[in-house]
Amino acid sequence: MSDRPFLQIAGLRKHFPGKYVLESVDLSVEQGQSMVLIGTSGSGKTLLLKCLLGLIRPDAGKVIVAGEDTVPLKGKERDAFIAKTGMLFQRSGLFDSLTTWENVAFRSIQDGSLDRTMARAKAIDKLVMVGLDPHVADLSPSELSGGMQKRVGVARAVFDDPELLLLDEPTAGLDPIMSNVINDMILDLVRQLGCTAISIDSDMAGAQRLGDRIAMLHDGHIIWEGAADTVLESGNDYVDQFVHSRAEGPIDMPVAAL
Repeated sequence: MSDRPFLQIAGLRKHFPGKYVLESVDLSVEQGQSMVLIGTSGSGKTLLLKCLLGLIRPDAGKVIVAGEDTVPLKGKERDAFIAKTGMLFQRSGLFDSLTTWENVAFRSIQDGSLDRTMARAKAIDKLVMVGLDPHVADLSPSELSGGMQKRVGVARAVFDDPELLLLDEPTAGLDPIMSNVINDMILDLVRQLGCTAISIDSDMAGAQRLGDRIAMLHDGHIIWEGAADTVLESGNDYVDQFVHSRAEGPIDMPVAAL
């Protein structure tokens, strides 16, 4: 077994006109670990996930996954990395024009790696894995509740048993009870698949439930990282203000004058 972390982000930077959103991000995640990112709105959490996935190319830095820097990958090498990565987009990102099973098996249908009969059978297996009845496979996303849509999004993310699982606000818009159900389901899947997960979660109860560890992104840097059960008593003024939802503190949230 390698002593190096499964995922290592080193000096990651991303600049947009007039601002470095990611100034120099450093973070390590061990194999099989569930890491949750927290931070204020606009701090770059979703941007960081997109850089990890390769949807946006960073200006500098490394994203080392299983010993390989994925930033410079192109063509078939990039495709091979993507095939080992699952992504749950914010609001699930389901296609209304497709049935549920077609959404789950979307990648395999598009690249032709499975014929439709095999893709549908595998999609139903994944739907069952996330606690949905097989009959849901032929429904459209509009016929599903918010919680069911989240489960479908997770089923799509784990369709190919990924080594790396990225989740952007997996419980956004759900009630507290359903949020707990979804977080527990995701953590069970991470353990079952043995994959490494990075999630964004703005709800502190959910973050502690889903994460083995929590890291806070602020001002373009990871300013704190530690065990999930220590985040409420981190000793970091920025983290303390955020997790206790305090208006006063070192985090300055600009408000437009009326």
